[in-house]
Amino acid sequence: MNFDEILCLIGGFGKFQKTLYIWICLPQIFLAFHMLVSVFTGAVPPHLCHSSVGPQAFLNFTFSSPSSLYGQSELSCTVPLNLSGDAGLGDGHPSEKCQGGWDYSTETFQSTIVTEWDLVCEDASLNNMGSSVYMLGLLVGAVVFGSLADKYGRRIVILFNLAIQAVFGVGAAFAPNFYVYIALRFMVGTSISGVIMNAFVLGTEWTGSKQRMLAGIITDYFFGVGYILLAGLAYLIRDWRKLQLAISAPGFLFIFYIWVLPKSARWLMANDRKEEAWELIRKAAQINGKPLTKDLEMCQVNRVEKKNEVKKKHSFIDLVRTPKMRKHSLIMFYLWFTNVLVYYGLSLNISDFGMNIYLTQLIFGLVEMPARTITLFTLNRSRKFSQLAFLAVGGTACLLTIFVPSDLSVIKTVLAMIGKFGITASLSIIYVYSAEVFPTVIRQNGIGIGSMCARTGGVLAPMMYLLRRLNPHAPMVLCGLCPLLGSALTLLLPETANKPLPDTIEDVEGSPLSEEHGGVSESSPGRTDDVGSSRTD
Repeated sequence: MNFDEILCLIGGFGKFQKTLYIWICLPQIFLAFHMLVSVFTGAVPPHLCHSSVGPQAFLNFTFSSPSSLYGQSELSCTVPLNLSGDAGLGDGHPSEKCQGGWDYSTETFQSTIVTEWDLVCEDASLNNMGSSVYMLGLLVGAVVFGSLADKYGRRIVILFNLAIQAVFGVGAAFAPNFYVYIALRFMVGTSISGVIMNAFVLGTEWTGSKQRMLAGIITDYFFGVGYILLAGLAYLIRDWRKLQLAISAPGFLFIFYIWVLPKSARWLMANDRKEEAWELIRKAAQINGKPLTKDLEMCQVNRVEKKNEVKKKHSFIDLVRTPKMRKHSLIMFYLWFTNVLVYYGLSLNISDFGMNIYLTQLIFGLVEMPARTITLFTLNRSRKFSQLAFLAVGGTACLLTIFVPSDLSVIKTVLAMIGKFGITASLSIIYVYSAEVFPTVIRQNGIGIGSMCARTGGVLAPMMYLLRRLNPHAPMVLCGLCPLLGSALTLLLPETANKPLPDTIEDVEGSPLSEEHGGVSESSPGRTDDVGSSRTD
């Protein structure tokens, strides 16, 4: 009897697990705040060189029309040498770089990091770099805290990262300069990965096989709630320092997690802490109203030892050693990269779509809910077609935005919303699909490297919008073509819905062992069971 069968006996999603998911889901709201707050704290208001500002200067600028910022850059980054009047602005007269600073419109924002540290014109790229440094923190956190959690346990790493998130998040609100600010944001980024990854693992390790997919979607919903709430919070708090403080200070309330967040019994078993693990199992059984005896302990110990023996025989090199495995792995890595690149490319640059920034944020947050819900219905029919279709929808919608005139901001926003819907659904699917494409013996290695590719996409997403200097449509062209290429590549992947999972590389490559395995689908482990295990082992 394995650990999942023990969970079935004590309750796979009883009162104990439901309470656990409350503790897991609450931080997801604040994680969304930190992930997306730069949309507002790093916003670029309409601005003019101080010397060139006249009484009517700002009448030509509206934040809902980003093209005004890029189409009239001579007003914001240079000052005419002939300052006899407004007639000299932008009419071909000689000009020089802005020396006297900038005046910023306060119609939409009281202050942002851009207005405070003049991250415009020649220094505009620093703003994008700051977002990329934050995303780099996510990558570093995934690597560092993933290994630390395997060594020291999920619970202690989650608690440590919640503390980092609160301390450095509040510190960022008081940063004296831009470089200290991005350093603090980098640390917040590392903590976000530590919480997201290990909270998800802790939840799935305590959840029964039949409920894991639904439980994972629940945590995604709370991220979506944070997405929506941030729009209202930013609307009420227009000063970037106060907004940063508002999303960070409540993190100190999570100190009570020291007393309520349980350890992972599965991890304790795997690390030879059997008595402590069994004590937690008995506690969970009692809370769920299904107490049991200690007779099953040795069965689970043997299961863990066998699993550890198998894992020692393989490494990440096996992902690319054989032809089919190499093809599947490289395509999956590209899909991880593309999904996150486009997801954050759209999420962090909502001002480009021409509508009110707060309304657009709210709409994009609302889109998260149906996008994640629809995957519950499509995944059971086809993993492959679901992935392919949502990538195609997302890519096509993004590509169509370049043909919409800038004055039709509503149509452009609707297309961007459809693109966001497709990419969000695709991103939800990639977790399940990749867990089923990679065989059991190297599944964790495959998902781990895929996650690193995803974080790389996150790092590049803010920098992607520097391409506007080459062509205003370049970022959305990239957001359209990358998913469409991914959709085409998905045709080369196998269908995994309602089929036995591959356990070995030989199963993937089509050896006689694979044929033998394929003939026992009725006795194969449950689909969701194996998917959940692959994400937690």
